[in-house]
Amino acid sequence: MTVRASSGAYQRLGAWHGELTAFRRDLHAHPEIGFEEKRTAQRVVAALRAAGVDEIHEGIGKTGVVGVIHGAKKDSAKSVGLRADMDALPMTEENDFAWRSCSRGLMHGCGHDGHTTMLVGAARYLAETRQFDGSAVLIFQPGEEGFGGAKAMVDDGLFERFPVESVYAMHNWPSLPAGHIGVNPGPMMAAADRIEIVVHGKGGHGAHPYLAIDPVLVAGHIITAMQSIVARNVSPVDSAVISICAMQAGDVGAYSVIPREARLVGTVRTFRPEVQDMVEERLARLVDSVAVAFGATASLHYQRTYPATINSGLHAMFAADVAASLVGEERVTRQMSPSMGAEDFSFMLQVKPGAYLRLGQGGGAFLHNSRYDFNDDVLPLGGALLAGLVERSLPLAASET
Repeated sequence: MTVRASSGAYQRLGAWHGELTAFRRDLHAHPEIGFEEKRTAQRVVAALRAAGVDEIHEGIGKTGVVGVIHGAKKDSAKSVGLRADMDALPMTEENDFAWRSCSRGLMHGCGHDGHTTMLVGAARYLAETRQFDGSAVLIFQPGEEGFGGAKAMVDDGLFERFPVESVYAMHNWPSLPAGHIGVNPGPMMAAADRIEIVVHGKGGHGAHPYLAIDPVLVAGHIITAMQSIVARNVSPVDSAVISICAMQAGDVGAYSVIPREARLVGTVRTFRPEVQDMVEERLARLVDSVAVAFGATASLHYQRTYPATINSGLHAMFAADVAASLVGEERVTRQMSPSMGAEDFSFMLQVKPGAYLRLGQGGGAFLHNSRYDFNDDVLPLGGALLAGLVERSLPLAASET
């Protein structure tokens, strides 16, 4: 991993690499699920106090923490937000290193322990150097993994209390080599919607299906037919995914009993609101009409959970410039392909302009894998990139640097 020697932030953070690694591994060993990140928040608050952060605000969006650092000058009266997520996943870790999870059924399987540590490192550097004109707002967010913690913080007055001009976030990406950084001036992550379909039929004996209305058969036809929504209704230049990920019907011990009900659960992923609206409308019609065709009834519950994560083009390219100043243009992907995964940083980008970046961590198990672990080698780079976004957004006059 190559970083330009001229980066004072990277050099300073590199000197703290051992401390940052210990902090990250401590978080990894003590994972907490969304809105239960009490220990994690306490560790963050203690680290911010030790770093000399000017203001520390707790309990925003339930367990969220916000730190504020004032620059050497505040003439601009501007501020920039940096966000890191703190929560873990409800999954069992299968690693065997010393810092593996101490809590069975909970694991930092997505690298939020690393994201939190990088922002703590950036806070320490910014509080020591203060080479910017304005304020840095450090947002430690709870509940990203399905709890909508970003929305909870926004609803709790985050940007009214801390009216930043822009906000940035970063996520590690095992598919990128360590030291590479990716961004896109537009869509980065898809909207995530939850669908639940309940098919009501008429139970009966498996040997006499003509006396029943089989909801399993109806569910099968719905599953097959719904794939035509994307194939025949979504333009090839757009993207959409409909996936049924779970099906529940009957009892596996009752091999000759046709159940009365079948339940399907899945997800819809889209980027454009127009496509999202179309998929919901077509899916509702399809579910109802297929069921009616077989003499059954069916209902669709469509829940919009996370909106699409859409970067501001201006801020995405600015972030790419900051990244290139650290690692060189050859290690920055400025037109990174969007992911059909979802991210609740999208709620913040609906209120404030900004950008969501990918930080390469160089292979290993992918996100949400039971053998995943964050690559500690990239901690100084991630912290330096976050600090650089503040320093370049809020520059001091040349005579003051």
